[in-house]
Amino acid sequence: MPLLTVGHRGLMGVEPENTLRSFRRAERDGVDVVELDLHLSKDGHLVVMHDATVDRTTDGTGRIGDLTLAELRGLDAGLGERVPVFAEAVGAVGLPVQAEIKDRAAARALAAAIGELAAHHRVRVISFHDEALRETRHLLPGVPLALVTGASTASAPERAAALGAEMISCELARLDADTVRRARAAGVEVIAWAVNTRAELARVRELGLDGVVTDRPEIVRAARAAAAAG
Repeated sequence: MPLLTVGHRGLMGVEPENTLRSFRRAERDGVDVVELDLHLSKDGHLVVMHDATVDRTTDGTGRIGDLTLAELRGLDAGLGERVPVFAEAVGAVGLPVQAEIKDRAAARALAAAIGELAAHHRVRVISFHDEALRETRHLLPGVPLALVTGASTASAPERAAALGAEMISCELARLDADTVRRARAAGVEVIAWAVNTRAELARVRELGLDGVVTDRPEIVRAARAAAAAG
Protein backbone atom coordinates (compact mmCIF):
# COMPACT_ATOMS: atom_id res chain seq x y z
CA MET A 1 0.00 0.00 0.00
CA PRO A 2 1.54 3.37 -1.01
CA LEU A 3 2.16 5.82 1.82
CA LEU A 4 0.42 9.17 1.69
CA THR A 5 3.14 11.85 1.73
CA VAL A 6 2.29 15.18 3.38
CA GLY A 7 4.68 18.09 2.90
CA HIS A 8 5.10 19.74 6.31
CA ARG A 9 4.55 23.49 5.92
CA GLY A 10 5.50 22.86 2.30
CA LEU A 11 8.91 21.24 2.53
CA MET A 12 10.31 23.19 5.45
CA GLY A 13 13.54 21.21 5.57
CA VAL A 14 14.69 22.85 2.34
CA GLU A 15 12.57 26.01 1.94
CA PRO A 16 11.20 28.77 4.22
CA GLU A 17 8.23 27.19 5.95
CA ASN A 18 4.64 28.13 5.13
CA THR A 19 5.59 30.20 2.08
CA LEU A 20 4.38 29.91 -1.50
CA ARG A 21 7.92 28.93 -2.44
CA SER A 22 7.81 26.03 0.01
CA PHE A 23 4.39 24.84 -1.19
CA ARG A 24 5.46 24.92 -4.83
CA ARG A 25 8.65 23.04 -3.98
CA ALA A 26 6.61 20.38 -2.20
CA GLU A 27 4.39 19.92 -5.24
CA ARG A 28 7.40 19.81 -7.57
CA ASP A 29 9.07 17.16 -5.38
CA GLY A 30 6.05 14.91 -5.56
CA VAL A 31 4.19 15.12 -2.24
CA ASP A 32 0.55 14.03 -2.24
CA VAL A 33 -0.71 16.73 0.12
CA VAL A 34 0.55 20.12 1.35
CA GLU A 35 0.14 20.95 5.05
CA LEU A 36 -0.04 24.54 6.31
CA ASP A 37 -0.92 26.46 9.48
CA LEU A 38 -3.38 29.31 9.92
CA HIS A 39 -3.82 32.24 12.29
CA LEU A 40 -6.04 35.31 12.15
CA SER A 41 -4.46 38.72 11.62
CA LYS A 42 -5.66 41.74 13.58
CA ASP A 43 -8.03 42.61 10.74
CA GLY A 44 -9.38 39.08 10.38
CA HIS A 45 -7.39 37.62 7.49
CA LEU A 46 -6.35 33.95 7.49
CA VAL A 47 -2.57 34.19 7.57
CA VAL A 48 -0.37 31.19 6.81
CA MET A 49 2.12 30.86 9.68
CA HIS A 50 2.80 28.26 12.35
CA ASP A 51 3.63 30.29 15.44
CA ALA A 52 1.35 32.81 17.12
CA THR A 53 4.17 35.36 16.73
CA VAL A 54 6.19 36.38 13.67
CA ASP A 55 9.55 36.41 15.47
CA ARG A 56 10.91 33.00 14.50
CA THR A 57 10.01 32.88 10.82
CA THR A 58 10.21 36.52 9.69
CA ASP A 59 12.36 39.60 10.21
CA GLY A 60 9.64 41.17 12.36
CA THR A 61 8.42 40.90 15.93
CA GLY A 62 5.04 40.65 17.59
CA ARG A 63 1.87 38.58 17.69
CA ILE A 64 0.05 37.87 14.44
CA GLY A 65 -3.20 38.86 16.12
CA ASP A 66 -1.78 42.31 16.87
CA LEU A 67 -0.67 42.98 13.27
CA THR A 68 -2.77 43.88 10.23
CA LEU A 69 -2.39 42.03 6.96
CA ALA A 70 -0.66 45.06 5.49
CA GLU A 71 1.88 45.01 8.32
CA LEU A 72 2.42 41.28 7.89
CA ARG A 73 2.90 41.74 4.16
CA GLY A 74 5.83 44.02 4.89
CA LEU A 75 7.81 41.23 6.56
CA ASP A 76 10.36 38.92 4.95
CA ALA A 77 9.33 35.32 5.60
CA GLY A 78 12.63 33.97 4.23
CA LEU A 79 14.47 34.39 0.92
CA GLY A 80 12.34 37.42 0.15
CA GLU A 81 9.06 35.52 0.48
CA ARG A 82 6.03 37.34 1.87
CA VAL A 83 3.57 35.97 4.39
CA PRO A 84 0.74 34.41 2.35
CA VAL A 85 -2.95 34.19 3.12
CA PHE A 86 -4.93 30.99 2.80
CA ALA A 87 -6.44 31.75 -0.61
CA GLU A 88 -2.99 32.37 -2.08
CA ALA A 89 -1.65 29.11 -0.72
CA VAL A 90 -4.56 27.13 -2.16
CA GLY A 91 -4.11 28.91 -5.49
CA ALA A 92 -0.34 28.29 -5.60
CA VAL A 93 -0.62 24.49 -5.94
CA GLY A 94 -2.99 21.97 -7.43
CA LEU A 95 -2.62 19.53 -4.56
CA PRO A 96 -4.97 18.74 -1.70
CA VAL A 97 -4.28 20.81 1.42
CA GLN A 98 -4.26 20.01 5.13
CA ALA A 99 -5.09 23.28 6.90
CA GLU A 100 -4.25 23.41 10.60
CA ILE A 101 -6.25 25.70 12.84
CA LYS A 102 -5.75 26.55 16.49
CA ASP A 103 -9.17 27.71 17.71
CA ARG A 104 -12.87 28.16 16.93
CA ALA A 105 -12.45 31.68 15.52
CA ALA A 106 -10.04 30.35 12.91
CA ALA A 107 -12.47 27.49 12.24
CA ARG A 108 -15.21 29.97 11.39
CA ALA A 109 -12.94 32.04 9.15
CA LEU A 110 -11.63 28.93 7.40
CA ALA A 111 -15.13 27.59 6.82
CA ALA A 112 -16.06 30.86 5.13
CA ALA A 113 -12.90 30.82 3.02
CA ILE A 114 -13.43 27.23 1.90
CA GLY A 115 -16.93 28.17 0.83
CA GLU A 116 -15.78 31.25 -1.09
CA LEU A 117 -13.07 29.26 -2.86
CA ALA A 118 -15.34 26.25 -3.48
CA ALA A 119 -12.44 24.23 -2.06
CA HIS A 120 -14.43 21.62 -0.12
CA HIS A 121 -12.96 18.85 -2.28
CA ARG A 122 -9.35 19.96 -1.69
CA VAL A 123 -9.10 20.84 1.98
CA ARG A 124 -8.86 18.66 5.08
CA VAL A 125 -9.11 20.69 8.29
CA ILE A 126 -6.70 19.52 10.98
CA SER A 127 -6.11 20.60 14.56
CA PHE A 128 -4.71 19.63 17.95
CA HIS A 129 -7.84 21.20 19.45
CA ASP A 130 -11.06 19.22 19.69
CA GLU A 131 -13.22 22.34 19.93
CA ALA A 132 -11.84 23.71 16.66
CA LEU A 133 -12.65 20.47 14.86
CA ARG A 134 -16.07 20.30 16.50
CA GLU A 135 -16.83 23.81 15.21
CA THR A 136 -15.61 22.85 11.74
CA ARG A 137 -17.77 19.74 11.67
CA HIS A 138 -20.79 21.90 12.58
CA LEU A 139 -20.05 24.48 9.88
CA LEU A 140 -18.80 22.14 7.15
CA PRO A 141 -20.38 18.71 7.66
CA GLY A 142 -18.84 17.25 4.51
CA VAL A 143 -15.25 18.43 4.87
CA PRO A 144 -12.77 15.79 6.09
CA LEU A 145 -11.06 16.30 9.44
CA ALA A 146 -7.90 15.06 11.10
CA LEU A 147 -7.03 15.22 14.79
CA VAL A 148 -3.36 16.07 15.36
CA THR A 149 -1.75 14.75 18.53
CA GLY A 150 1.50 14.85 20.44
CA ALA A 151 1.38 14.02 24.14
CA SER A 152 -2.28 13.01 23.81
CA THR A 153 -1.62 10.40 21.10
CA ALA A 154 -2.76 7.49 23.28
CA SER A 155 -6.34 8.84 23.30
CA ALA A 156 -6.37 9.86 19.62
CA PRO A 157 -8.50 7.04 18.12
CA GLU A 158 -11.40 7.51 20.52
CA ARG A 159 -11.30 11.32 20.34
CA ALA A 160 -11.18 11.25 16.54
CA ALA A 161 -14.15 8.91 16.35
CA ALA A 162 -16.15 11.15 18.69
CA LEU A 163 -15.34 14.20 16.54
CA GLY A 164 -16.14 12.50 13.26
CA ALA A 165 -12.51 12.82 12.15
CA GLU A 166 -11.45 10.23 9.60
CA MET A 167 -7.73 10.58 10.28
CA ILE A 168 -5.28 11.07 13.12
CA SER A 169 -1.87 12.68 12.59
CA CYS A 170 0.28 11.59 15.52
CA GLU A 171 3.78 12.35 16.74
CA LEU A 172 5.72 9.29 15.63
CA ALA A 173 7.74 8.99 18.84
CA ARG A 174 4.50 8.62 20.84
CA LEU A 175 2.75 6.22 18.50
CA ASP A 176 2.55 2.51 19.31
CA ALA A 177 0.95 -0.59 17.84
CA ASP A 178 -1.97 -0.55 20.29
CA THR A 179 -2.97 2.98 19.28
CA VAL A 180 -2.81 1.98 15.62
CA ARG A 181 -4.92 -1.11 16.34
CA ARG A 182 -7.60 0.95 18.08
CA ALA A 183 -7.62 3.47 15.22
CA ARG A 184 -8.10 0.66 12.72
CA ALA A 185 -10.98 -0.71 14.79
CA ALA A 186 -12.59 2.75 14.73
CA GLY A 187 -12.12 3.09 10.96
CA VAL A 188 -9.64 5.94 11.39
CA GLU A 189 -6.55 6.40 9.19
CA VAL A 190 -3.20 6.99 10.89
CA ILE A 191 -0.34 9.19 9.66
CA ALA A 192 2.72 10.32 11.62
CA TRP A 193 4.84 13.43 12.00
CA ALA A 194 7.54 14.37 11.48
CA VAL A 195 9.20 11.58 9.51
CA ASN A 196 12.59 12.88 8.36
CA THR A 197 14.99 9.93 8.46
CA ARG A 198 15.16 6.45 6.93
CA ALA A 199 14.92 4.97 10.43
CA GLU A 200 11.71 6.90 11.08
CA LEU A 201 10.32 5.80 7.72
CA ALA A 202 11.13 2.19 8.63
CA ARG A 203 9.23 2.61 11.90
CA VAL A 204 6.22 3.93 9.95
CA ARG A 205 6.26 0.80 7.82
CA GLU A 206 6.67 -1.43 10.87
CA LEU A 207 3.55 0.12 12.40
CA GLY A 208 1.66 -0.20 9.11
CA LEU A 209 0.68 3.47 8.95
CA ASP A 210 -1.19 5.17 6.12
CA GLY A 211 1.15 8.10 5.60
CA VAL A 212 3.92 10.42 6.70
CA VAL A 213 4.29 14.13 7.33
CA THR A 214 7.80 15.13 6.32
CA ASP A 215 10.11 18.12 5.93
CA ARG A 216 12.46 16.30 3.57
CA PRO A 217 12.32 15.64 -0.19
CA GLU A 218 14.45 12.50 0.16
CA ILE A 219 11.76 10.93 2.36
CA VAL A 220 9.15 11.73 -0.30
CA ARG A 221 11.37 10.01 -2.88
CA ALA A 222 11.99 7.00 -0.64
CA ALA A 223 8.29 6.53 0.03
CA ARG A 224 7.52 6.77 -3.69
CA ALA A 225 10.31 4.34 -4.59
CA ALA A 226 9.09 1.81 -2.04
CA ALA A 227 5.58 2.01 -3.46
CA ALA A 228 6.88 1.49 -7.00
CA ALA A 229 8.89 -1.54 -5.88
CA GLY A 230 5.75 -3.06 -4.46
